[in-house]
Amino acid sequence: MTSQEKVRLIVEAADSKHARNMTLLDLHGLTLMTDYFFVCEGTSSVHIRTITDHIVETMKHAGMRGIRVEGYDTARWVLMDYQDVVAHVMAPEQRAYYDLESFWSDARRLLIVDGAVEGLAHDEPGSV
Repeated sequence: MTSQEKVRLIVEAADSKHARNMTLLDLHGLTLMTDYFFVCEGTSSVHIRTITDHIVETMKHAGMRGIRVEGYDTARWVLMDYQDVVAHVMAPEQRAYYDLESFWSDARRLLIVDGAVEGLAHDEPGSV
């Protein structure tokens, strides 16, 4: 599965559970650890877990297994590592404090409208 396909599934899953303030950072050329950071907010720990659970289930259904999930118990900042895409579901306070978007200010920000990413590169044949 390409990184763009993963991004689309993650964004759609988060959007279907009413994630707020969704942002996608394109990290190509900035780091070797991943291609994209998806960042969104939940309104409560229950909402954060609901978003996380749906992303994990959606990705499992698509064949993605063995991912790393961190922060689920406290549900203030949950990280899901899909290798070339890392998803962050955060409480607004944690997002403001850690300010990932400023830390990765050189990254290209892609707009998410109605659960779809605008400007996401088309999948290239043979890309991983």
